[in-house]
Amino acid sequence: MSSLITYDAFEGRLQNGRAGTILANVPLVFENEFAQSLIDQNVGAFIYVEIYGDSYDQETVGATGQNMWLEQGVTYMHVMTPAGNGSRLGRQYADALLLLFREQPIGELFMPQMSIGEGQPGQDFPNYYSTAATIRWYRRDITQLP
Repeated sequence: MSSLITYDAFEGRLQNGRAGTILANVPLVFENEFAQSLIDQNVGAFIYVEIYGDSYDQETVGATGQNMWLEQGVTYMHVMTPAGNGSRLGRQYADALLLLFREQPIGELFMPQMSIGEGQPGQDFPNYYSTAATIRWYRRDITQLP
């Protein structure tokens, strides 16, 4: 899991940045949220988002509250499209998702690597195909103790 700061940064950009794009009406589902109602309603495409924090490492050694920490991870935005319809729509939506983040850091959150990855049948969503838009990210911060 990522830090709350990182999660909120990605969620905010995804919730608010889609207006006026081809993604405006594509439903978002985040980790530990239910998607069955979307599947039952046959909404077509939806986006399942996972924000994974890989590490949180101390980069400097010094006085308490003055150390630099590096958080790194990956965000997977699985564009779920109905199985058997090809991968073009998934690729189109994945491209649009990455454009919401390219060359647009959010606070201390930087995203230097992005890809449209391998598609595969939906493991959590039967009868759907996943085209993953993947962002590798990092964030540096100074310890803020309560």
